[in-house]
Amino acid sequence: MQNHPFHLVNESPWPLLGSFSTFLLLGGTCKWFHLNESNLFILGNLTTLLIMYQWWRDVSRESTFQGHHTLEVSKGLRMGMILFITSEVFFFLGFFWAFFHSSLSPNIELGMNWPPKGVETFNPLEIPLLNTLILLSSGISVTWAHHSLMENNFNQATNSLFITVILGIYFSSLQMYEYLEAKFSIADSIFGASFFMTTGLHGLHVLIGSTFLLVCLIRLLKNHFSPIHHFGFEAAAWYWHFVDVVWLFLYISIYWWGS
Repeated sequence: MQNHPFHLVNESPWPLLGSFSTFLLLGGTCKWFHLNESNLFILGNLTTLLIMYQWWRDVSRESTFQGHHTLEVSKGLRMGMILFITSEVFFFLGFFWAFFHSSLSPNIELGMNWPPKGVETFNPLEIPLLNTLILLSSGISVTWAHHSLMENNFNQATNSLFITVILGIYFSSLQMYEYLEAKFSIADSIFGASFFMTTGLHGLHVLIGSTFLLVCLIRLLKNHFSPIHHFGFEAAAWYWHFVDVVWLFLYISIYWWGS
């Protein structure tokens, strides 16, 4: 028994094992790039995913069944999520800075042109515009799910969250198709490097956000959320809105203006 509202976590093996697994993943990536052997990379991915599943399982158990996520703890979790998203904003800011630094004043190696001569860019009114509409629609559906959850409307919350997950998967599929059809690669000057790094990083965030929302959908089906206790879903919705906003800046600057 405790007479305070804070959550003093029990000993957990997951932070230490997670750090070792991430280091294994990094070493596997280096081995894959330099020796063209992906066995260590696959092992690192599998162990990292397994640890993530068990760690978040424990967090869900603490919040849903053990009642450790009091109002005071939830405030700390909210602040942590806000600071995490803020750090992600500055992470993307670095890539946008590199893009504008090179595009506003292209140097002599690029022929003083942007895009560099010989690089055939994407038409911003085709797949990129469709992906923009998909992400904006997913932002609407996840907001619909949030409001349905706050009004204790289980059916609408489930349906709208399912629609959001499908739209996220659809976006990733279209971006994969776009990469396969690209007329340039990441090795084509700073344009190719900045394009694939920025859009690829955003695509990774879409995959993470889709997984986040899928886990929330499973938890919703298991009745883990209530109108007053659903921060796990709220954090996923915040993350998804962040992904939407970054894509709007990315579409306007890189796909439309940059091409």
